[in-house]
Amino acid sequence: MSAIVEAIDLRKTYMLGKIPVEAIRGINFKVETGDFISILGPSGSGKSTLLNLIGALDKPTSGVLRIGGVDIGKLNDNQLSEARLKIGFVFQFFNLIPRLSAKANVELAMSIAGVSKAERSKRAAGLLNIVGLKERMNHKPSELSGGQQQRVAIARALANKPKFMLLDEPTGNVDSKTTIEIMSLIHDLNKNHGVSVLMVTHDKKLACEAKRIIQMVDGKIESDMMNYCESN
Repeated sequence: MSAIVEAIDLRKTYMLGKIPVEAIRGINFKVETGDFISILGPSGSGKSTLLNLIGALDKPTSGVLRIGGVDIGKLNDNQLSEARLKIGFVFQFFNLIPRLSAKANVELAMSIAGVSKAERSKRAAGLLNIVGLKERMNHKPSELSGGQQQRVAIARALANKPKFMLLDEPTGNVDSKTTIEIMSLIHDLNKNHGVSVLMVTHDKKLACEAKRIIQMVDGKIESDMMNYCESN
């Protein structure tokens, strides 16, 4: 079975005026089915650039980045948009539509992907049940706590049956108690529902939730270790 994500000598260079700035400098790694990986690094380490590349929001300058076996560097804009539908995004800010119910917010992601109305309704209800919001699915975001809103965002991320979930500081906008609840949910999705997880963070404690930690410094991978926190 091919890797869900595979980077080979991946590079991304931006132009700062006439000066080239290499944000990602020849990195290599794979994400396999069932993985739970943290990408850890301070501001300026390249992790945000890598997130944009893995999320098909940008294309590499050189090297290869395969998502589900497809080299995204060879895709046009329309094909990149289609590729993004197969990635489950969860951001620090929930980005829910205020006037829509929790269920409608989850259904919206499927509507964009062309899923039938009946299937959208069935799948949204099922996902909200999985994330513990069966009794709150008709509530609007303003009627939900921060943790509940993030659960809606996670259900929405899973709506189109993505190859993996890409989390960007997923607990950065909630308190410590809610952080524990959200991470417990992510662990459950990974362990019991077969969801592969790639989490980008600057928080070492949060990174330690993962099975594997990729440490980035100056656009390069400094370390890629299993059981990182058990040995530190």
